[in-house]
Amino acid sequence: MSICRDCFKKGDHTNHDFNMFLSQAGGACDCGDTSVMKAEGFCSDHGINNRANKEPVPSNLLAVAEAIMPKLLFRLLQHFREHSDATSQTYNLAAYSCEEFANMLIDLNNMGEIMRKVMTRALINPDVYKSFTESPCLDTRHGRFLKSNREKYEEAVNRFPRPEPPDDYKHLPALGEKLVHTTLLEEFIFWTFKFEFPQNLVCFLLNMLPDQDYKEHLTRTFVMHYSRIPSVLEMSRDPDTLSNRVVHMSVQLFSNESLALKMVKELSLLHVMIISLKLMMSKILIQNTLHDPNKNFHFVIDCTRQVMKDHCYWPLVSDFNNVLSHESVALVFLRDDNLIDMWFQFLSMLQGMNVNVRETTSHVEFEPNSYYAAFSCELEASAYPMWSIISHLQDGTHAHLAKKIITYCVNTLHEWLDAIYFLEPKLSPDEMMQASFHFPLHRYLAAFLCQAVTKMGMSLSEVLPTRSYILPLLMIHPLRVQVSSLPFCSFFRQSFKFPA
Repeated sequence: MSICRDCFKKGDHTNHDFNMFLSQAGGACDCGDTSVMKAEGFCSDHGINNRANKEPVPSNLLAVAEAIMPKLLFRLLQHFREHSDATSQTYNLAAYSCEEFANMLIDLNNMGEIMRKVMTRALINPDVYKSFTESPCLDTRHGRFLKSNREKYEEAVNRFPRPEPPDDYKHLPALGEKLVHTTLLEEFIFWTFKFEFPQNLVCFLLNMLPDQDYKEHLTRTFVMHYSRIPSVLEMSRDPDTLSNRVVHMSVQLFSNESLALKMVKELSLLHVMIISLKLMMSKILIQNTLHDPNKNFHFVIDCTRQVMKDHCYWPLVSDFNNVLSHESVALVFLRDDNLIDMWFQFLSMLQGMNVNVRETTSHVEFEPNSYYAAFSCELEASAYPMWSIISHLQDGTHAHLAKKIITYCVNTLHEWLDAIYFLEPKLSPDEMMQASFHFPLHRYLAAFLCQAVTKMGMSLSEVLPTRSYILPLLMIHPLRVQVSSLPFCSFFRQSFKFPA
């Protein structure tokens, strides 16, 4: 949770220990949001503490706000429609030019719960959107302006990148080929994606999260556009800044367990996340060069590509880790064979990537960027989700789920050994000169075996591979990593005078 300075000062913090820091990316205050904080912890201006012993507001006092607010919101949409042909270089300029207007809307929202309710009702009401978008455009200067902007909007939606999911998942609503908007909020989210998450628009949309109906509509709309994130990141001139802005928004939406679970069940959020990540990475696959390249038909991620160096995948894996931190969501993942299968297909793309070949003729002065990119990717996209899942498997209650993961892991490893044509547990002199440090499938097998035996009461005979010949084959590559690491460890100890 996060809280602004004013709400913090107006709250009761008797005998509380706290540490305050200023968010560099801005954000939304969670005070008043019952899905994040307990109501008794709200400040004096929010929630039950603010409504106690107060009469409801007479409807006639809201008449002007209810009449004007939809027009103000639609005017901001007109600005984005008007600049829909902006390029990546001019996105910031188009967003900055409406800074004062967006700040005015934020100030109106900050007036309190009553004005916020007026705004959110206008944003999520389909009738309000229909009244603006389906009304005939008169043959006047203003009418021609509206008609031109409507055509620009339709063209922008049609030209916006589309996901290409597997045939079995094209029926999922959030992986649809065409975006259809029925509310002001849905079009606002579209322009948020289109203009690479401008800070003023993101802050405006997040500031209304204490309204629970609005929060669910915003999360649902965000999920419906989610599969476009990889394309937005790949086309961006500044993917690092964009990544932070995406997560700044998504973390506010997916941190609530009940809402995240609802999106998983109703909009197949986990499928959308994994498919989006796979689609992004499948564009940068190259043939693996472990062992004999002529007999190796395994494909791995090319760590020299910009997608890897710029960590374009980070928002996707960050969101995936976020939702897996919820036990109810993690159990949905573990019970779905299709999800587990897709996840291990993704892990296979990391298995044996970034092969290092020993240099025997000249000194290597600088490690290539791909070295860092490979380790970062395995840590963030493989290891973190693994530990999130394991954290929910602490006793024998879910032993069958751990055993299922181990089975999938062994089967995927078997397919991988066939793909790299590794049939016997020995290495030729040429193979001894090469090594990869990235074997996430081995890591998953070791981690879940350990968890099953030490925490879940299973014996090794229950979980070890039944095909005994596969164990020696599985041992070679981790041992190769250990052997390759020894010279570095020895040098490190000597350089820094650490004990052996």
